[in-house]
Formats: sequence, C-alpha cells, structure tokens
Amino acid sequence: MLSVVIVGGLHADARKAAVEQLLADVPGSVVLHHDLSTAAAGTVVRTIRDACGVLSAGETPLVNDCACCALREDLVPELRLLAEDGTTRLAIVELWDSVEPKAMAEVVAAGGLIVTGVITAVDPALVLPYLANGDDLAEGGLAAAATDQRTVADTFARQLEYAPVLAIADSPEADDEDRELLAQLHPTARQVPIGSGHPTDLAGTRYPRRGPAEPPLVRAALAGFDVEAAAAAQHPACALLPAEADAHGVATFVWHRRRPFHPERLYAALEDITCAAARSRGRFWLADKPDVLLHWDAAGGALCVESVGPWLASLPDAAWEMVPPVRRAAAAMDWHAEHGDCCQHLVFTSPGLDRDGLERLLESCLLTDAEYAAGRDAWKQLPPAFDTLLEV
Repeated sequence: MLSVVIVGGLHADARKAAVEQLLADVPGSVVLHHDLSTAAAGTVVRTIRDACGVLSAGETPLVNDCACCALREDLVPELRLLAEDGTTRLAIVELWDSVEPKAMAEVVAAGGLIVTGVITAVDPALVLPYLANGDDLAEGGLAAAATDQRTVADTFARQLEYAPVLAIADSPEADDEDRELLAQLHPTARQVPIGSGHPTDLAGTRYPRRGPAEPPLVRAALAGFDVEAAAAAQHPACALLPAEADAHGVATFVWHRRRPFHPERLYAALEDITCAAARSRGRFWLADKPDVLLHWDAAGGALCVESVGPWLASLPDAAWEMVPPVRRAAAAMDWHAEHGDCCQHLVFTSPGLDRDGLERLLESCLLTDAEYAAGRDAWKQLPPAFDTLLEV
C-alpha cells in the first residue's frame, strides 16, 4: 500500500531540506513536485524523482486558468500510477511555495489514497517576517492563479497551523523569541529538526539514519493522518485555539466574553485590534447579527471576517443531528445557560504584546450594560456596520 506524505511551506529552503531528508532516509521513496511558477505560460511542470535523479517530467495545462486546479487534476492520477506499480514505499508530495496543504490532503484522500502525514517546513528565523508580510502573493510571483488574492501572511499562517508536524530548519539566525513564537502559534505541533547531522527529536534522542529505529521525520511522515479531524481542528466553531502563554518576550492572550460586540464600536476599532498582534484568530459575536457565528482571522496587519453559519444555540433541536459530533462536543464544553455557545473567543499571539491595552480596547467594543439590557430585538436594530465587510 502506497503511503503519501505532503510536505509544504513558503520557506522553500527548509521545505527542500525536509524533502531531501525523507528521500535519503526512506528506501523506495519518490518525490512528486508541480512547479506553478510556469503558470503564466499556461502550464504546470511536473517532475517525479527518486534518490538517484529524475524519473519523469511533463507538463499539464491550466484548468480554468488556475494552476492549483491543474495540480489537483494531475496529482491523483500520478499517485495512482505509483500505487499500481507497487515498488514505491513512500510518495513525497512536495507542494509549491504558496500551495496550502489542507486542499491537497483532501484531494489525495478523496482520490482513495492514504495520506500518512502532513508536514510544514519552517525556518524559525523567518516566522515573524512572514507573519508580518501583508503583501499579496502576486507581488512576489507566488500567486497560484490570476484571481489569487491571498497574502504572504495569511497563507503562511494556514500552512503552519494545519500541519500536525513542523520540520524545523537548523537556523543560526533564530533566537529564543523566534522559537517561542513558533511554539505559541502551534502549541500542539510535533517539531522535528532537520538539516543537521544525525536527526534528533526535540527531547534530544539521537537516531541513526539506518537501522531498526527510524528517524523522527520518517516516523512523522508515516504516523497516519486524519483529514476530517484536521479540517475540524481548523473550523472556527470548534478549533482548538492556543492557550495563555508568556515567555521569551512572546505572549498569547486569550479573550473570552459572553456579551456581544456593538457593531459600530468594533468596526471603528478593527485596525487597532488587528495590528495589536502578529497573529489573531477565533470566533466572535455581533449584537446586530446574534444568530451568526463569525470567524476572525488576522495576520500581517490584514483581517478576514466571514460568516460560518449559525451558532448552535440558534438552531432548532431537530437540526442538531445534522451537526458533526465534534462541533456539538465543543459547544457543550462552552455552553452558557442564557446564550448557549454564543460568545467572544479571540486569541492574540505576538512578541511585545500589550495585553492590558488590547483587553481595554476589546472591552470598550462590547455592549454597555444599558445596551445589553435592551435585549435582542433592540440589538438587531443597531447599525449593520459589518455588512460591507461580510458582503451581505
């Protein structure tokens, strides 16, 4: 049975180092890579290679003027050919710079293949510069389609937070603050060092490149991966967000409240709140839209706000059977007698975070006692300041 590991990340040197380490440590492994830099010419270039060199190369045309769509159409058939051949133990899918692992993992799994690992390769010294980079991908030649409006920061954040394993490059420029920022951004990730002598896990255990004990990166690549669980872990309604932390000049501030935001006051404060931290995310509640769960996703000084459906508290009991169990469980753990799962749950992570100032700013955006006491009918009459942002 063919195992497939997906290795991605905007830090190209770190990604390539992780791929080469896997290729060297897993006999019978091959690397598939689709180069999207040729998309402007109307094609995507595919190469397949093993430890000895290139096995095959070819081009696939764009699908609907979209390089990522061409990748999706071409990747699964190539993986199936490897599976049918039966001589490949591990297929290493090296994603092009800005391709996000979530979409590719879901495509591979939907194609009937087994994803055994998803790894994002990271240079710790580059985490803050990339999180702070609000430039469009297109400006750096990294867009996957003419219509790609993503930024460097939000793309890097999703690459980082989706993968359960981070391959950490040996970076002399990285300091304790860089490593702490990485740890707080994705505290549940398994970190595996790459690029130095014999592989070592972060507990300090050394492993040979050959022999009965597999190197940590190989074990991570073959450990197994649950696509549905990974998607649920990213869903705003049930995401496992980072906890409070403060070390080496980096802090994570968790803000949780039961009272809704006043739409106009929050809208007026958006820039200050968004720029207060390198990364912020979570779910929030607007008074004029009390039944709508809203997603907060900010990086690089830019904020994305979107509706992700109703709060469970606004659904009739009969509709709960249609809701995934993981979301029902998340709501039950955070249930309030009056408001159900409706709440503010925002998490801010950054070096030099002004927690007290940020908390005061957020509190000032909530309904006042008098506004809150007026009730939901009155809340719904408040000016709909977010309609343009939400494209309502």
